[in-house]
Amino acid sequence: MSKNPIREPAAGASVAVTQQVADELARRGGPVRQRAAAALRELGAVDQAIYSAVAATPTPSLDEPLRRLSNAANNSVLWLAVAVGLGVAGGPAGRRAAVRGTAAIGVTSPLVNLAAKSAWSRRRPDRADAGVPVGRNVRMPTSASFPSGHAASGFAFATAIGRDQPWLGMALGFLAAAVAYSRVHTGVHYPGDALVGSLLGAGIGQAVAGSIDRLYPTRAGQPGHDVDRADERRGRRVRQRTRRAQRGVASVADGRTAG
Repeated sequence: MSKNPIREPAAGASVAVTQQVADELARRGGPVRQRAAAALRELGAVDQAIYSAVAATPTPSLDEPLRRLSNAANNSVLWLAVAVGLGVAGGPAGRRAAVRGTAAIGVTSPLVNLAAKSAWSRRRPDRADAGVPVGRNVRMPTSASFPSGHAASGFAFATAIGRDQPWLGMALGFLAAAVAYSRVHTGVHYPGDALVGSLLGAGIGQAVAGSIDRLYPTRAGQPGHDVDRADERRGRRVRQRTRRAQRGVASVADGRTAG
């Protein structure tokens, strides 16, 4: 009968951060804090359960592609390559989108990899104890696990690009989701790390792209220009005046006919 006595320590290590926060909330007392503490403990257990399930599920046809995808996104090389392609082949609109996406990565990376990781200092998973197949392995980073920098950079880039190119942004969003999952599949992140990293990246990407648009607005008629709300309101007012004028002409014509 096969035994795996070292799985329990791995599970305990995986929920260390949520357990510490939950313990602190429980220590302070109060029904709201007690419920929050219980919820955090349960989320930590779910996080570990999903990680363990992914590790234990044989996926030989996916292991190599996901390992390569994970490595391709190291240091945001994948996203910077897309930005270069947009800058070269996308014309003025593509260059503007590339600037947005690159700026989003430039802001997201230090915020997540330095500030957020330092604040939480979650230990990386022990993928050997969890039984992650060796064929999936990529280099295990030495930084903290929470949140995922790969997921954050990918979603920041996709969100910024999608500001005025929604279809391309959607496609890049799917690619960013695949990168985020690849970090769990290869065993270097827990699912919660990837999820929170993705949300942070999307939020930062949207904020950076919006700031660039406000600081350097694109003039109407130029490639990459988005019709803003003021333009839409002006257009509606013109259409309303035109319809009123047409109704007035029709009324005068009807009066003359009746006379």
